[in-house]
Amino acid sequence: MKKDKNLLTDIWFIAISAAGGFILSLTGMSIGWMVGTLLVSCCLAMLRPSWLMMAPDQKGINKRWLALGQMILGIELGQKLNLSVLSVLKDHWLSVGIMLILSILLAMLSGYVLWRFSKTDMMTSFVGTAPGGLSAMPSIAQEVGANTAIVSLVQMMRVLLVVLSIPFLVIFLYAKQGSAAVDAQHTISSATAELGLEPVLWTGCLALIAWGACKAAKWLKIPAPWLLGSMLGVAALQIGGASVTGHDMLAWWPSQANHVSQIFLGATIGSKMYRSMFAGVTRILFVALVSSIGLIAAMLLSAAIVSKLTGISLITSVLAFAPGGIAEMATTSVTLHADSTFVVAVQVIRVILVIAMLPPFYRLLHHLHDGKKETESSYNAS
Repeated sequence: MKKDKNLLTDIWFIAISAAGGFILSLTGMSIGWMVGTLLVSCCLAMLRPSWLMMAPDQKGINKRWLALGQMILGIELGQKLNLSVLSVLKDHWLSVGIMLILSILLAMLSGYVLWRFSKTDMMTSFVGTAPGGLSAMPSIAQEVGANTAIVSLVQMMRVLLVVLSIPFLVIFLYAKQGSAAVDAQHTISSATAELGLEPVLWTGCLALIAWGACKAAKWLKIPAPWLLGSMLGVAALQIGGASVTGHDMLAWWPSQANHVSQIFLGATIGSKMYRSMFAGVTRILFVALVSSIGLIAAMLLSAAIVSKLTGISLITSVLAFAPGGIAEMATTSVTLHADSTFVVAVQVIRVILVIAMLPPFYRLLHHLHDGKKETESSYNAS
């Protein structure tokens, strides 16, 4: 009976929080559903009004909602990694690989700056500045013990900086270069199929494989199993299906699925926040702002170098390597007739690398840092 009561409370909390996501989505921001839901759920969690029906000692809503949101997001990302994406990358794999590694190293440098010049802890600094996106990194922050409030704020700040600056820069470049200098438009290969029997059956197969892959990833103790497991499982099925049939398999995947994912992620993360998590936030945000601007500037310079060396248009290169969100950069690339397939491919692969590689690195850093503190404490005591 208690579980049923908590379930109804969770649904009520998510529904109220989602209203904020709906209002912010009216601005046209692709991550509006998550940002709005996160803001409202954070306020509700800290205020705890009586009509919310949440017990004073309840530590947020059930983590099943976070897992479900991660799995939906993983299925969507996995669909984007198919044969078409791999074929786009085969001609420029070396430059793309170097740039992706460089972007992660620069983000880690940005995290080091945040750690050294603010009062936030090391784990929160590195997770907050990682170029994994607002949808993925706050949920990973919960798993590795970082401050989810600070991580969410830092990620949100960088995404907004990119969204507010990169499109205007690209529009300026587009006007300066002219449409002739821009790559021919490619159709994003992860387009959604029309509602029909075959696409719906393929969607069911993707969901089933995603669930099984999540369970396997959890059993293998892979970091962020519900996100990484579903993403890799769906990607493997997409590539395998395309290899057998000779063409990319398209699932029926409505855009509302992404909204639901953002709502679940935002509501779960926001529900677990409390006032003390925002202590010293002014200094942290100032340092994060400076380091984020430096990261964006470094990535723009690197994108210009890649464009010069490979012949990829500057607009496409900038959108592909900008440390923003997949949806934002893909939408801008379609609007300006850049190579949207290349942009999506690079952005998705970077998210996969960040989610797969960085959590173990974070744990290693945390272990080394704790070991160093224990050694210093023992030395001081003696």
